[in-house]
Amino acid sequence: MTSKQEKKKSFWQRFKWWLVGIIAVVFVLFSLFVPLPYYVEMPGGAFDIKSVLTVNGKGDSQKGSYNFVAVGVSQATLAQLLYALATPDTVIETEQDTTGGYSNEDYIRINQFYMESSQNTAIYQALKLAGKEVTMDYKGVYVLNVADNSTFKNVLQIADTVTGVNGKTFESSKELIDYVGGLKLGDKVSVSYISDGKSKTAEGKIVKLSNGKNGIGIGLTDHTEVNSPVKVAFSTEGVGGPSAGLMFTLAIYDQVSGENLRNGRVIAGTGTIESDGSVGDIGGAGLKVISAAQAGAEIFFVPNNPVDEAVKKKDPSAKTNYEEAKEAAKKIGTDMKIVPVTTLQEAIDYLKNTK
Repeated sequence: MTSKQEKKKSFWQRFKWWLVGIIAVVFVLFSLFVPLPYYVEMPGGAFDIKSVLTVNGKGDSQKGSYNFVAVGVSQATLAQLLYALATPDTVIETEQDTTGGYSNEDYIRINQFYMESSQNTAIYQALKLAGKEVTMDYKGVYVLNVADNSTFKNVLQIADTVTGVNGKTFESSKELIDYVGGLKLGDKVSVSYISDGKSKTAEGKIVKLSNGKNGIGIGLTDHTEVNSPVKVAFSTEGVGGPSAGLMFTLAIYDQVSGENLRNGRVIAGTGTIESDGSVGDIGGAGLKVISAAQAGAEIFFVPNNPVDEAVKKKDPSAKTNYEEAKEAAKKIGTDMKIVPVTTLQEAIDYLKNTK
């Protein structure tokens, strides 16, 4: 082999390793920083409500704690997906299943609306139960999403407030849902709503929803306003969703009633709070059990409502929140008491009877 050939071979060998190195660096950067259309869910921690709640400007000084629990959600990179696959207490979801197809910004915004509605209902329920003066005004429903088959697609937008249907007003989102659900498929409907501070009206039709019922095809949550001489304030920036409703209600009730149902215990739980005092289902019950156990909770409240028939039809193995929580508690071997509830009163009665 001539000297010229040796130099050429040496050049291509060096070039090959440079190329391999560049590809490796690009792959590592891609794995670490490029988001994929998947989300990773994992235990997100338990948070003492004392740190986010004040009543008439004062914090809670009693021993023990009420804790709301969270699921950590992040858009996954390839590295995070590989980590999630190798880690038992993580769940991988598609972007569609997690965000409903909305952008991260809209997803966060939607969850903030849920949190606002949850906090208002918690304040109202707690003050009413404690015999305090309180009213909750129903302003309408926030539009959170619009189904693809809805005749209001590209008309109603996220954060619009629906104030009436066919000239009728309602006292809750449930009343609105029940009304449109009783209309016939294809019936014409007129929706009154507020968008960017302006009152508007749009015409559409009743469509078949994904759950098999009739409706106008919008996802919604109550737009409410609470009025009371008792000033309850939350500082929950960066946290969204409705699932802390039950625990917020218990924490407020303890502080305004003076009953101290907590009695020095570390109590955690999850579940929405509804306008009639019922406790609604949530997502990630198993992951939330892990967060509560890691925080040293003695008691964990969890909804125990029957699985929706539409869900059961699609997935016969679907479990109730309570069943998910029990399964997770057994898996991690915690002694934490898993307490099933369907109403706020059941949670209060349990705390009274176990003081």
